[in-house]
Amino acid sequence: MKKSTLALAVAVGVLAQQAHAETQAEAKGFIEGATSTLGLRNFYINTDNRSGPSTATSGSKNAEWGQGFDLRFNSGYTQGTVGFGVDAIGLYGVRLDSSHANHGNMNGTLSGGTVFPTDGNEAVPDFASLGLTGKVRVSQTELKVGTLQPNNPVIKYNDGRLLPQTFTGGEIKSNEIKDLTLTGGLINSAKGRNSSNDADLSIAGANKSSNYDTGKFSNKFYYAGADYKITKDLIASYYFGELKDFYSQNFLGLVHNWAIGPGVLKSDLRYYRSRDNGANGNTTGYFTSGYYPDNVSKTAGKVDNDLYSYLALYSVAGHTFGGGYQYTKGDSDFPWLNQGDGSSNSTITDMQIQKFARAGERTWQARYAYDFAKVGVPGLTAGVIYLRGTNIQTTASDKNEWERDISLAYVVPEGTFKNLGVAWKNAMWRTNLVNTRTQDENRLIVSYSIPLL
Repeated sequence: MKKSTLALAVAVGVLAQQAHAETQAEAKGFIEGATSTLGLRNFYINTDNRSGPSTATSGSKNAEWGQGFDLRFNSGYTQGTVGFGVDAIGLYGVRLDSSHANHGNMNGTLSGGTVFPTDGNEAVPDFASLGLTGKVRVSQTELKVGTLQPNNPVIKYNDGRLLPQTFTGGEIKSNEIKDLTLTGGLINSAKGRNSSNDADLSIAGANKSSNYDTGKFSNKFYYAGADYKITKDLIASYYFGELKDFYSQNFLGLVHNWAIGPGVLKSDLRYYRSRDNGANGNTTGYFTSGYYPDNVSKTAGKVDNDLYSYLALYSVAGHTFGGGYQYTKGDSDFPWLNQGDGSSNSTITDMQIQKFARAGERTWQARYAYDFAKVGVPGLTAGVIYLRGTNIQTTASDKNEWERDISLAYVVPEGTFKNLGVAWKNAMWRTNLVNTRTQDENRLIVSYSIPLL
């Protein structure tokens, strides 16, 4: 054996032994390494639909109030070269106030209302779900199968109501190579934030949210990606996602932190390329909404979108000043997993009410936030964001929209009521899109996290 080959074999053996030793040291045991928390969330939402006639899905006002319980248990790993564990999430929501008129599902044609599932055309008194996840770890690689809450550029769970959205599937994540994180997964179904049932996957337009039974769905969403820390201040990312029979999506991203004067400038550059996949290319039932090819008056068609965005945030002495621009190009709206019951994506324009990712839309934004810890009030934060989108493609002349979001939050930092949080979120959205109701919205949230283990 050549000396170089022998040296390489020895080096690999040493690294493997070191990784095994580190894993053993981290593995405290199934019970000894376990953690558990109980999250409490009291949530009130009031949406004022200010213009246009009432519809089956929205009257002049939607308003609901509830108490949510979010119990988590995360086991440690059994000791050994291969470690095994189990995670569990128990969700329970109780209706405190709702009505037929304010539920957000007046005719009972949707899968749920603003906050709660629907019984006929009214909110249920309570709803619950249990999710279990098996996990296996070898060295710095971890596999999870069961209930997941993925959060990456091509799939992101929603936590904007009383209880969070969850997905069912499998995910593997590896950190074997220094500064490189590899991620891959397969998602089969989603459980909405206002539901206790798993549902197949779809996109806007094809999900037929006004009549769920007639929609087109898939039970396979594949994703894979890599995050590489080029330097301590620069991270590059690539991700791929594919919803079978609907769309495929490529993502490239760069995040850079640059110390300038007394503060730090964070630059976030993103690009998405989304195209039709399978039936979406030629079968009308699978078409997405917001499809407006040149010189053709259509409102539905295949996925065809490129999205470019840049967001700059400068933080100094408790202040954060921000500005950004997003540009969409192609015949269709930007696609993401959307079952019609509330969803999130990872664009810089995913706001309290709108996403600002329609066909042809150009959006600029300005934002400001302040952390009052700098003036002796730790735990108190406030922020405001303004976005304006123009050049929206429709069958009529180009349309526009704008949204202004305000947030004020306080979390008790220490003492008897440590982790008790109170938040107010206010949003105002206006548009000249045809047959679209403008909105004002307020959310009041009281939350408390109790560590159990």
